[in-house]
Amino acid sequence: MKTDFKFSNLCGTVYRKGNLVFTPDGNSILSPVGNRVTVFDLVNNKTETLPCENKRDIRRLALSPNGNLLLSVDELGQTLLINFRRRTVLHYFNLKDKVRDIQFSPDGKYFVVALGRNIQVWRSPGYTREFAPFELHRKYSGHYDDITHISWSPDSRFFLTSGKDMTTKIFSVNPIEGFKPTTLTGHRYAVVGSWFSKDMRAIYTVSMDGAICVRRFRPHAVEEDLTFGEFPRDEDGDLVRTVWITTERHYAMQNAKVQSAAFSWATGLLVLGFTNGVFGIWEMPDFNMVHSLSISRKKINTVAINPSGEWLAFGSSALGQLLVWEWQSETYVLKQQGHFYDMACIAYSGDGQYVATGGDDAKLKVWNALSGYCFITFTEHTSAVTAVHFSKGSQVVLSASLDGTVRAFDLVRYRNFRIFTSPTPVQFTSLAVDPSGEIVCAGCQDSFEIYMWSMQTGKLLDVLSGHEGPISGLAFRPDGLSLASCSWDMTVRLWDVFDRSKIVERLDHNHEVLAIAYRPDSKELCASTLDGQIHFWDVLKASPTGTIEGRRDIAGGRKANDRQTAENSTSGKCFNSLCYSADGTAVLGGGNSKYVCLYDRQSNILLRKFQVSQNQSLDGVQEKLNSRNMTEAGPADLIDSDGIDSDTEKHVDRSLPGVKSNDKSNRVLRPEVRTRDVKFAPTGRQWAAASTEGLIIYSLDETLVFDPFELDENVTPETIQALVRNGDYLRALVNAFRLNETYLIRQVYEAVPPTDVQLLTKDFPEAYLERLFKFIASVMETSQLLEYHLHWVSGLLSNHGTFVKTRSVKLQPVLRMLQRCILRMHQDIGTVCDKNIYSLDYLLVQGKRVQENEQESDKKVTMDDVLAASDDEDESMDVDVSQVSVHA
Repeated sequence: MKTDFKFSNLCGTVYRKGNLVFTPDGNSILSPVGNRVTVFDLVNNKTETLPCENKRDIRRLALSPNGNLLLSVDELGQTLLINFRRRTVLHYFNLKDKVRDIQFSPDGKYFVVALGRNIQVWRSPGYTREFAPFELHRKYSGHYDDITHISWSPDSRFFLTSGKDMTTKIFSVNPIEGFKPTTLTGHRYAVVGSWFSKDMRAIYTVSMDGAICVRRFRPHAVEEDLTFGEFPRDEDGDLVRTVWITTERHYAMQNAKVQSAAFSWATGLLVLGFTNGVFGIWEMPDFNMVHSLSISRKKINTVAINPSGEWLAFGSSALGQLLVWEWQSETYVLKQQGHFYDMACIAYSGDGQYVATGGDDAKLKVWNALSGYCFITFTEHTSAVTAVHFSKGSQVVLSASLDGTVRAFDLVRYRNFRIFTSPTPVQFTSLAVDPSGEIVCAGCQDSFEIYMWSMQTGKLLDVLSGHEGPISGLAFRPDGLSLASCSWDMTVRLWDVFDRSKIVERLDHNHEVLAIAYRPDSKELCASTLDGQIHFWDVLKASPTGTIEGRRDIAGGRKANDRQTAENSTSGKCFNSLCYSADGTAVLGGGNSKYVCLYDRQSNILLRKFQVSQNQSLDGVQEKLNSRNMTEAGPADLIDSDGIDSDTEKHVDRSLPGVKSNDKSNRVLRPEVRTRDVKFAPTGRQWAAASTEGLIIYSLDETLVFDPFELDENVTPETIQALVRNGDYLRALVNAFRLNETYLIRQVYEAVPPTDVQLLTKDFPEAYLERLFKFIASVMETSQLLEYHLHWVSGLLSNHGTFVKTRSVKLQPVLRMLQRCILRMHQDIGTVCDKNIYSLDYLLVQGKRVQENEQESDKKVTMDDVLAASDDEDESMDVDVSQVSVHA
C-alpha cells in the first residue's frame, strides 16, 4: 500500500476571519480559513486549499494585480510570499507587528502595509532569485491611533490611510513637487474606509456611524474641481494653493454600525456591511441606493468587489459564512457555511463521491468530494449529531443525535423520510447500518442499550442489552453476519442480530474501549482502548492476534493552561476513532491530538504520522511553551489585547480616553486541536479527518511520474514506439507500464485498434491488470473516447473475471474508482441527451407551425387564382365577385 498521502483539500470551513480577495479575472475568490487559504472557483464550481500554512491564523491577504504573487500575513506579522499560480512558497518574512491592512499598488510595483499607527511602503518582489525579496521603500507616520484601511489611487502615485483617530491621510509614494501629506477630518467616529474616485477628482470616506463624506479637490476660494495629482501654477509660475473641500455629507442606516466597506472603480458602487447583518449598495457620488439586503444575523466582517464590479463577496466570522452576490440579477453566485461548532463525525458514500459530516451545531451537511462544496444541509436535529452513515446505494444517509432520534435522509429528494426513536428518551452516540441497508442500529450513552430498527417500516425490532457502560462504537461485519459493539465497560461484544439464540461473544480488555472497526474481508476486528493501545482480534476464533502500543505516537502538544509538560501529560494519548484502509493492509487512527497515525497491520509498525495542523492559534499544537509569554493575568496568548480577535460587542464599557492598558480579564477563545473521526475513502486513494479546522482530506501524490516496475535496459521509449509501428500492441503496452511514463502509456493505449481490443485483453498479463484499470479510470475523466474505454473495461472483466473475483479485496478500490468515473460519464451523457430531446421537440413543434402557416398561405393564393380564372373564361356570366367571400 502506498503511504505518500499529502494534503489535498480543506472542506467544512469556508471563512474564519480576515479579508476576502478576488483574483484579477474576477472568477475566483480567496478566503482565509485558519492558517490556510482556500480558493473558490466560482465559474468551474470547485474549491482548492493551498498547501502552504502560516504559523497562526491569517489576518490579511493581498494579491498582486497580475495574479502571480500572494501575500498572507498572520496575527503576529509573519508573512508568506507565495507564487499563486504554482502554489509554492517563495519567501518567509516577519513584519514584527500586527498588520491592520496590506494592499498592492494598481501597477504592482509597491505594496503598502499598516502596522499599528505606522505605514511602510515596500517594493514588490521580482520573479528572479533575490537574497532579500522584500525591500523597504519608505516609512510614514502621523496617525494617533490604529490604522483601519488603506487604498491606492488609480495612477499608483498616492494612497489613503484611514484610522481610528477619525482622520484620513493622503501620502505619496515618492516626493512630488507641490504636494504635502494632507489630513482630512470631519468624522465623529472611526473611519472604516476611504477611496479615490476613478477620475481622481473626489475622495469618499466612510465612518463607523454610517456617515459618508464626498470631498473635492479645488483651488483655494474657487469652486472648480481639479484632478488630483496635477497641481496648477499661476502666471508667475508659482504653485496655486489647493484644498480638499467637503461638498456633500450623507448618512446610511443609523440603527447599526458600519463594520466593513468596499468601493468599485468600474461601476462607482459603494458597498457597506453593517453589524446587524445587512448590507447596502449605493451609487456614488449621488448616493443613490441600489438596494439593501439582510443576509445574516451577525455582523459582516469583510466586503470585496470583483474587478468588473458585478459580484460582491461577504464574510461573516461569527457564522463562518461566505456569500457571493450578483447585485444586478439579485441572485446568489455562492452561498456556503461550515459547521458553527466542531465537526464530530464523517462518512464516505459507497462510490466516494460524497462526504457527510455531522457537527455539534445539530446540522448534517453533505459535501461533494471532488468540488469541495456543500450541496445540502439538513437541520432537523435539535442536538449534536454524533454519528453518520451511508446506506447501500449511497442515496440515503442516516444520522444519530443526542436528541434521541436517528433520522434517514433521502439524497434524491432532499428530505427526512424516516425517524427512528426509542420507547424512552435516550442519547444516541453511535450508529451502524448492515450492508443490505435493511437494519439500523444505534447505541446510547445513558441506558447502555443498543436499539435495532427496520429501515423499511421504521419499527423497533429489538433492544440489545448487556453492556454495563455507555456504548462508544458500533460496526456491522462487511458480510452482514454480526454486529460488534464496544463500551466503556472494557468489553467488545459480537451480536448475531438475526439469531438471538446464539451466545453473545465477549472480548475483554483491560481499559475502556473507545472505537472499533472491521477489516474489509470480515476476518479481523480492531479496537482502541483508553491506555492508547490498538488490539486486533480474530473474528472467527474470538482470540487476540496482535497489539499496537500507540500511546507515544498519538501524544500531542502542551496546552496553554497545562501545568505538566506534553510528555508527562496523560490527556489525549489514545485513539477515539479507527479505520481500515480499503485493502485492509493498514489502520488509520486519530484522537484528541494534532496527529493522525497510519500503521501497517502485518508488521504492527508506524508507517506515517500526519500532523493535521501547524496553526499555533490552536491550543495543543506546540510541544513546549515559552515562559516569557506567561503574565500575572495568565498566558499572554489568551488575553484580548486589542479587541480584534474577539467579539467586541460584549465589552461595551470602554476605558477612559488615553488609557492604553486594556482589561486583562478579556480572553481570546483558543480551540483545542484534535481529530474526532477519521475515514478512508472506498477508493483507497484518500482519507479524511474531522478536525478542529474542518474536514481535512489527504490524497495520494499524483505528481510522481517515474516509478519503474520490472525495468531493464531494453525498455526505452524508442523501442516501445517501434513495437507500436510494427503492430505488436501487447508488448508495447506492457513495456509502457514497465517504464511508467503516463504520456507513453496513453499513446500506446489509444493506438490499439478497437477491433483488436477484445483479443488483446484476453492475453493481457494479470500482473498489470490493476495498473491498467487505474490508468483507464484516470484518463476516462478527461478523454472523449467513452465507447473505446468501455470496450477495454468490458474485455478485461470478461476475460479476467475469475482473477478479479478472487482478488476482489485488493482490487476493490480501483474498481470503485472505475465505477465512479463511469457513473459520472453516464450522468453527463444523460443530461446532454435530455437537453437534446427538449431541443428537438422544440424544433419539431416550430417546424409544424411553419408548415401550417405555409399551407394556409398556399390555400389563400389558390382561391384568388381560381376566381381570376373564372372571370377570364366566362365574361358573359354576371357574377358578382364582390359577394364571394373567401375564408382561409
